[in-house]
Amino acid sequence: LLHPCSRKESIQRKGGPATAYVLRSSYLSGGGKRGVLPLCRRAASMPHSFGLFPTNTAVLDAVNGINLDYRAKSVSNIYLKVCLGLLLALISCSLWAHGVDQSTEHFLQTQQGTALGAFMYIGAKHMLTGYDHLLFLLGVIFFLFRARDVVLYVSLFTLGHSLTLITGVLLGIGVNAYLIDAIIALSIVYKGLDNLQAFQLLIAKQPDTRVAVLIFGLFHGLGLATKLQDFQLPTDGLWKNLLAFNVGVELGQCLALTLMLIILGFWRRHASYFAFATASNSVLMAGGLILLGYQLTGFIING
Repeated sequence: LLHPCSRKESIQRKGGPATAYVLRSSYLSGGGKRGVLPLCRRAASMPHSFGLFPTNTAVLDAVNGINLDYRAKSVSNIYLKVCLGLLLALISCSLWAHGVDQSTEHFLQTQQGTALGAFMYIGAKHMLTGYDHLLFLLGVIFFLFRARDVVLYVSLFTLGHSLTLITGVLLGIGVNAYLIDAIIALSIVYKGLDNLQAFQLLIAKQPDTRVAVLIFGLFHGLGLATKLQDFQLPTDGLWKNLLAFNVGVELGQCLALTLMLIILGFWRRHASYFAFATASNSVLMAGGLILLGYQLTGFIING
């Protein structure tokens, strides 16, 4: 896996392609210092699963330690403007991270009996418009190159949120919507920190990412369950509708995951992916902090 190196002297190390280092310009600070982005042996030896591992000349040159200043300078301004635009869009859309439009709300409150197709559609729509879920999923797969790793981590997340979604509604388990959404936002911040290897610096210990993804998946599902319980769903055919809703959520997740992998697969063939890995995960954390602040503010004001 790729992690930004925290020690400046690491750039002095020698090695072949399996222990190469990518120079990263100071596009964030604007100074003359440089950091390094190490590519560990495991990532360097990975097969080209999904076509995600970069193979073109520019990236291979970068992996072998070629200075990326020329590329970083040419794209840094554009990259930061795009990131700023995404953050501003996230701020304006954060109100709807778990929102339900009026037509869907009316349907949920008036629906009687089984409506598998409708609930499946609502589940898929909710996932595709759930910015918090999508940001966490993006953080999970950002440094996953093997197909089996992507399947493993996404399956753990799916298991977690499916379990609490269904049992939460059927058993009437719910918590304050603002607090559970704040925990979901915190999961995004965690994944950004994890990708930056910050825990090894702060506490000299790396949490088990698989366990963390499963646990946060439980909270994501509980957030969905809490929102559904607000609509007082009819008990007639409830478990069937819940299963259909969950299937829709998974279909939406698969669609979102496919789009993410396509975009990341293209980006990973360019040196800018490695050069901006730190900035990308910093933006991810910023998005999580924005959602966290919004939810905590809502809890304080509305209780």
